[in-house]
Amino acid sequence: MMRCLSRLCLLGPFLCRTALAQNASLPTVDLAYEIIQATVYNETAGYYNFSNVRYAAPPLGDLRFKAPKAPATNRSSVQTGATGVVCPQAIPQWILEALFFTANYTQGLPFNASAWVDPISVTSLPQDGRTSEDCLFLDVIVPKTVLESNSSSAPVMVWIHGGGYAQGSKSDYGMPGEIANSSNNVVFVAINYRLGAFGFVSGPSLQAQGGDANAGLLDQRFALEWVQANIAKFGGDPSQVTVMGESAGGGSILHQITAYGGATPLPFQRAVPQSPAYYPFKSNAQQDSYFHGYLSLLNVTTLAQARNLSSSFLIAANIAQSAASEYGEFIFGPCVDGIFVPDYPPRLLLNGEFSKDVEVMTGHNAEEGVLFTPPNITNEITFDAWVSSLFPTMSLAEIDYIETVLYPPPSNGTTSYTNNLDRAILMNSEMLITCNAFYLDTAYDNQTYAYEFAVYPAIHGADLTYTFYDGPFGSVYDGLAFNSTVAEVLQDYELSFTKAGKPTTSVAGVPEFRMYGVDAILMEMSGSGVGMVVDPAANERCKWWQERFGFV
Repeated sequence: MMRCLSRLCLLGPFLCRTALAQNASLPTVDLAYEIIQATVYNETAGYYNFSNVRYAAPPLGDLRFKAPKAPATNRSSVQTGATGVVCPQAIPQWILEALFFTANYTQGLPFNASAWVDPISVTSLPQDGRTSEDCLFLDVIVPKTVLESNSSSAPVMVWIHGGGYAQGSKSDYGMPGEIANSSNNVVFVAINYRLGAFGFVSGPSLQAQGGDANAGLLDQRFALEWVQANIAKFGGDPSQVTVMGESAGGGSILHQITAYGGATPLPFQRAVPQSPAYYPFKSNAQQDSYFHGYLSLLNVTTLAQARNLSSSFLIAANIAQSAASEYGEFIFGPCVDGIFVPDYPPRLLLNGEFSKDVEVMTGHNAEEGVLFTPPNITNEITFDAWVSSLFPTMSLAEIDYIETVLYPPPSNGTTSYTNNLDRAILMNSEMLITCNAFYLDTAYDNQTYAYEFAVYPAIHGADLTYTFYDGPFGSVYDGLAFNSTVAEVLQDYELSFTKAGKPTTSVAGVPEFRMYGVDAILMEMSGSGVGMVVDPAANERCKWWQERFGFV
C-alpha cells in the first residue's frame, strides 16, 4: 500500500511535465461535449495517453451523494489533461498494524499484537495535492497504430482500481505495463470513482433525503457507458470491452454483473474480477448509523446541509470516520439499496438474478485473508469473540456451526491450519474474497476460466505487480522474490482473454488453460510452476456462506 501512496504523489507531476513538453504536436479527439488532446506519447511502447478525460459533471453541491450526471459542453479550449486528479482518500487506522503484522507473518516472524502501538494517526497523513471532489475523470491509453487506423476494431480493457472503496485512483500503478504496448493493439481505460463517504454513504435515511446510495458504483457504470459511447473515437471496439479490477475493483465488477438483478444490459462483454472483495454484512440500521455519524462529524443534521459545506469539511469528516473502522473492515462500501444493489450479490448469483451475457475469468490469491485478520486471535476464546462480534444477530446455534463444523478448532486434528490465527485467516479469505470468485464460476454453469495466484507470499494484492508488469527488473521487487515467468503468463492470459475470450500463453511448457468445469479446476500460478488444480474455494463452507447471506 505504501508503494501505491508514493506513486500517487509522483505520477501526476511527471505526466504534467511530459505533457507540457510535448503537447503541441499531439493528436486530438472530439468528444462532442469537449475536445481532448493526448497528454503524452510513449515512444518506446508506441502509445498515446489521453489523461484526465472528464466523463461526468463535477459531483458538487446538489450533485453530492447523487448519481453522476453528464458533463457540460465545453468547447472553448482544447483539454490537455495536464492536471491530475484523485478522489478524496481515507484509510482505517488498523491498516498500519495490518501492514506490519502481514510483513512479519509472511516471513514467519512473531508479532506481539498486545504490545502494538500505532506510530502515527492516519488522520494526520498529508493529502495528495491532487485531491478534489471534482474527480470523475478517466485515462485512455491507445496504441498509435490503433488511433491512426481509421477503424474501431481494437479490443478494450477497462481497469477499476481497488483500495477498500476508500482509497486509490486510476493511476495507482502508473501505466499498465506490457498491456499498453502497441504490439498488443488493446485500448486501455482506467477510471476514477467516488470513494468513502462521497461514494458509499448509504442507507434508508440517505435515500429518504434524496441521496443515491452506492454513488461510487453508479460512477463506474456511468464511466462504462461513456466507454460504450466514445471509445470508437479512439479506435476501440465497444462490442469488445473487458472490465478488469482487483480487490474493491473486483468486488465492484461483482456488483456490476448483479446490478438491478440482471434486468439491464451490461456495458461490457467480458470480465476479469481479481480477488473480488467487499465487506457484505452491513444492515440498514448500520448504514443509517454510519450516515448519521457522518452528518454528526459535519455538525449538520440533514443531507441538504451537508451539500452546502465546503469540500475541506467533508474530506476531514470522511478521513476521521474511515479511520475508526473496526479491524479488517471499511466503514463505507457497497450496500444493498433495493435498486442498483437489490440484494447481496452472492444471493443474486445463487438465484440467477444477474447478467448472463458476459464471459468471465476469475482470479484469487492463495493467502487473501492475512491483511484483514486481527493478529490478537491466538486461542479459541479470542476466535469465538471475533466471530460473535462479526455476526451479532446470528443465533448461538449458527455461531456454533461456524466454529465447530465450518472452521473447527485446530485441536481436532482434521484441519489444514494448526492454530487459531490461521483458522481466522482462512475464514476471512473465503468469506470476504475467494468464495465470491467461486460464486461467479458456479453461477455461469462452470463455463468460466479461473486462476489462483500462489507465488509466495500470495497475500492480498501481491498479484498487482504481475498484472502491471512492465518488463524485466530483476528477481527481487520490493524485497520479495519476483517470478517474471508468471508475470508474462498472467499478462498473456489477460490480453488473450480480452481479445478472444480464452486465456492462452506463448510461454513454453505451460499446459492448456481449461474451463472451470464440473471438476472446479483452475490454473494455479506459483513459484514452482503453472498448472491446473482443483479450486480450493469449491467447498461446502463457501456454499454455506452463499445460502446464508442476508442474515444481518
